[in-house]
Amino acid sequence: MLEVKNLVKEYKDVTAVDNISFTVKPGKIFGLLGPNGAGKTTTIRTVLNIIRPTSGEITFNGKHIGQEFFNIIGYLPEERGLYKKSKVVDVLLYFAELKNVDKHNALIKVDEWLKKLGISEYRNKKIEELSKGNQQKIQFISAVLHDPEILIFDEPFSGFDPINQQQIRELISSFVDSGKYIILSTHQMETAEKMCAEIFLINKGKEVCSGELSEIKKRFGGNNIKLGFEGDAKFLSSDRRVTHFDFYNNYAEIQLNDDVNPSEFLKSIVNRLSITHFSVVEPTLNKIFIDVINQSSN
Repeated sequence: MLEVKNLVKEYKDVTAVDNISFTVKPGKIFGLLGPNGAGKTTTIRTVLNIIRPTSGEITFNGKHIGQEFFNIIGYLPEERGLYKKSKVVDVLLYFAELKNVDKHNALIKVDEWLKKLGISEYRNKKIEELSKGNQQKIQFISAVLHDPEILIFDEPFSGFDPINQQQIRELISSFVDSGKYIILSTHQMETAEKMCAEIFLINKGKEVCSGELSEIKKRFGGNNIKLGFEGDAKFLSSDRRVTHFDFYNNYAEIQLNDDVNPSEFLKSIVNRLSITHFSVVEPTLNKIFIDVINQSSN
């Protein structure tokens, strides 16, 4: 297992990471989530041994992470970096050789990945001649080409259109089946909700929520309904039975007081709205994220 224990990173008067601990298990996607400036990237860089923690330890299968682990880690950074004047094949060969993949096998893997991502025709093009989305694909390939055991993706969907986002999601999910250790850091809560088995939510360097996503949803469950409608539903925001009301054009996510029966609530509003959908739902990860961050910031 990949374990982070009591990790602290201080910069002069700022504590970027404040005594956090978590475990990443094989064959699952671990979501490292939080707002901008929360400490996610600092945490990732300590796992990568790019920066040294002030205190705490990071181990993989009981051994401290060090230079000997460099070749088993694949990292897709949020801030991309490719040699734009170089050809695609040369850039990928360079990154592969940095990870001790011999040139013959690297060439085979380069062609396999270019084909898999549908960009074989750009093999001998310069990076700067590619669209932003295809450059992102090259960056993704550079992170996974050497078949690493530990994969760390920092905002991997940035710059992709919806079709390519889906393709990258499917590729990342395929790594789960091969038992890899996967850390996913993203601001896209809907994507994290679909992909992550466990999450670790951090704010101002501190843990604010963590665990199995299914258990977290139960913990924050409440008495929630999703209501599709036609008409003016603004009156619901002042209804005393409503604890929280989020309005999205023609539907709303509503949290009712614990003692309110959802069916009785529905009966009481059907004369004021044309109801197109009604369901009792779990809170979304997006709502949990917003609520927990707001609470921890107060």
